[in-house]
Amino acid sequence: MAIDLDCNACKTDDHVVLVEALTGTQRRLRCEQCSHEWLRGEPAAQKVALPTLDEIKKRFPKPGDVDSNRLARAGELKAEFLKREPEPESNVAPYWARYQQVFSAEGLRSADPQDFKDFANSNVGANPGNMSVFNDAWNEMGADAGAEQVRKVIDYLLRGTSPVDLEDRLTSLIYDTKAFGMRGFKEALLTKVLCVVYPDRYLTILKYTGQAGKREIARSIWGLELPDPERVNWTIGRLILWSNDLLLALLGDGFKHQQHAAAFLWWAKDKG
Repeated sequence: MAIDLDCNACKTDDHVVLVEALTGTQRRLRCEQCSHEWLRGEPAAQKVALPTLDEIKKRFPKPGDVDSNRLARAGELKAEFLKREPEPESNVAPYWARYQQVFSAEGLRSADPQDFKDFANSNVGANPGNMSVFNDAWNEMGADAGAEQVRKVIDYLLRGTSPVDLEDRLTSLIYDTKAFGMRGFKEALLTKVLCVVYPDRYLTILKYTGQAGKREIARSIWGLELPDPERVNWTIGRLILWSNDLLLALLGDGFKHQQHAAAFLWWAKDKG
């Protein structure tokens, strides 16, 4: 007897041998007396291949998903809006230029702590909303400790390499998966930093979802339903940056700067 198993064809176990060890506990057996073969045991569970970042991004809404009537209506609103000559906000450009220097690698090290607190509470060029959580944390920690945390947060956001994708660093800072996160310095302020450092790249819409977030704007103007962060497994950093890219593509040319484009989005959102 080779193996203590019965052949279900000839009902003997005297001639049963192992033919092949498969995955998991599964084995192929043969009865050498009657040549019957069968499987015993369970195969290893199949691992489901996780989608790549590019595959996930392909599932995010695109400009081509917009209904033609919605697209035409948005074009009419844009044409109407661009007939106006907006009054330039003279304080935005110099203010942002100053903070581009503050947020540089050299500038971060030498910046006065008050620069960081002022930035968090300023509405120049972009309104981050109520900053009471940040202010409470700053006051509890003290200016020097608070400034040091903000330095680490901004440097990691702009120049970190682990993870390599900005979307995932942004998520880490929002969800406090890094030891140096700063309470209250979350989505709105992190997005505002990106707007200041890369003024031609990021819209001054500082929230993904909310009363006038990117998600609500895309739905109201173009009829696009962007993912609900509470119902999908996509990271918040990806939703923030991909929705920014989508809105930029839908906006097209003609706006003087990102504040001008954001003003159009807020205006058009309520026009239906």
